[in-house]
Amino acid sequence: MQFHFIANAAQEASSGRTLPVIDPSDGQAFDAIQRGTPQDIDRAVRAARQCYDSVWSRLSGAERGRLLMRLAEAVADNADELAGLEQRDCGKPTRQARADAVALVRYFEFYAGACDKLHGETIPYQDGYTVLTWREPHGVTGHVIPWNYPMQIFGRSVGGALAAGNVCVVKPSEDACLSLIRLAQLAADCGFPAGAINIVTGLGHEVGDALARHPGIDHISFTGSPRVGTLIQQAAAERHCPVTLELGGKSPQILFEDADLDAALPAVVNAIVQNAGQTCSAGSRLLVHKSIYEAVLDRLGEAFSNLRVGPAAMDLDVGPLIRATQQQRVWDFLSDAQTAHIPMVAQGQIVEEAPDGGFYQAPALLRDVPIDHRLAQEEVFGPVLAAMAFRDEDQAVQLANATQFGLVAGVWTRDGARQLRMARRVHSGQVFINNYGAGGGVELPFGGVKSSGYGREKGFEALYGFTTLKTVAIRHG
Repeated sequence: MQFHFIANAAQEASSGRTLPVIDPSDGQAFDAIQRGTPQDIDRAVRAARQCYDSVWSRLSGAERGRLLMRLAEAVADNADELAGLEQRDCGKPTRQARADAVALVRYFEFYAGACDKLHGETIPYQDGYTVLTWREPHGVTGHVIPWNYPMQIFGRSVGGALAAGNVCVVKPSEDACLSLIRLAQLAADCGFPAGAINIVTGLGHEVGDALARHPGIDHISFTGSPRVGTLIQQAAAERHCPVTLELGGKSPQILFEDADLDAALPAVVNAIVQNAGQTCSAGSRLLVHKSIYEAVLDRLGEAFSNLRVGPAAMDLDVGPLIRATQQQRVWDFLSDAQTAHIPMVAQGQIVEEAPDGGFYQAPALLRDVPIDHRLAQEEVFGPVLAAMAFRDEDQAVQLANATQFGLVAGVWTRDGARQLRMARRVHSGQVFINNYGAGGGVELPFGGVKSSGYGREKGFEALYGFTTLKTVAIRHG
């Protein structure tokens, strides 16, 4: 049985109710979490405010940095345990779960070093004045963490907020809580004061909504769907609470005729099958110059056919999807594609050892996808790649920008001038040239445009969103 973690203590939900924890690899419950209530959120916010007012706001940046560095070391020491929790909770293959734990260490290391480096400025002004700016934390920040990368998103969101001087109330997805509860316990063991990190589990429409509406929350960070992001914005807007939103994408990989296919194609495959395609920045659209379109599809078809899907513990190419409703969502997209006579180039294979109750989906490569079909417009959040051809650079840009999203784009070309033109013309928060993802990039600001959200997480830029700027004008004659 798992409990809320509020003020450095395990606490039961005021409702007395629980929710099952399901293993995506076999569909069976193996644990339970608390079904939180607005009353539980209120307890957590009060604990956070007490911590901020009495302890956290009085710590120097260097002192906060030392705590975060201790937490980074604790995560490194307990990486196998944390990876194991996330593997079973989320269905991640072993390599992915371990990589997430390593990334979490790096987030805490980065933000530990940033704590005492968030500086203000002196502004030249009229004679007789000295004008200063400095950055102040919001106070108590709320964090709604999704189920696809709990540890990593906790690191980039909560890590940045703590570094900037805030304390945090975290609502994990009800589908993936275990690693974050354990992280909060490790933080307490490292000396974080009671109330600095609080975890309240439960359903989004009950606990997430209460967090967004709570008058004691000074900033909200949300990663999830555009629909829920809209609800978060509306709730926060009622009290003029600032928000940071990362709302997914329909990211294009653009292959020009001079692309290095030996480098590009493995990256194309990985960008859609990593975490079973359940990645906001998944490269889910493939735009290929018509002169190499057939050759690319032939090679990718062979690669997709060799992909194997199975239980997380088997550590294959692809694990299960998170839950049955997500599996059904992917099936619906593929069914619509079949009805529209969109050709299937190739699919991976679900291994015989995969339990019948697991939420498995073989990776699928489809070609000649019309730009107005939902497969080219909507986020599938599964291992489904939609390919289409373009004739020239202008059409490539047109296709790349022809969705409501703008999170990430990949451009593959040896032409240096074209690289810069495409980077400027494609509407997205990140553009990767002859790579995709830059190895995770803890240091690289991350966020989107259009319906992919606004605000930035990761890197030093995130600290600006977790602070407010104060101007001080001193008249001294």
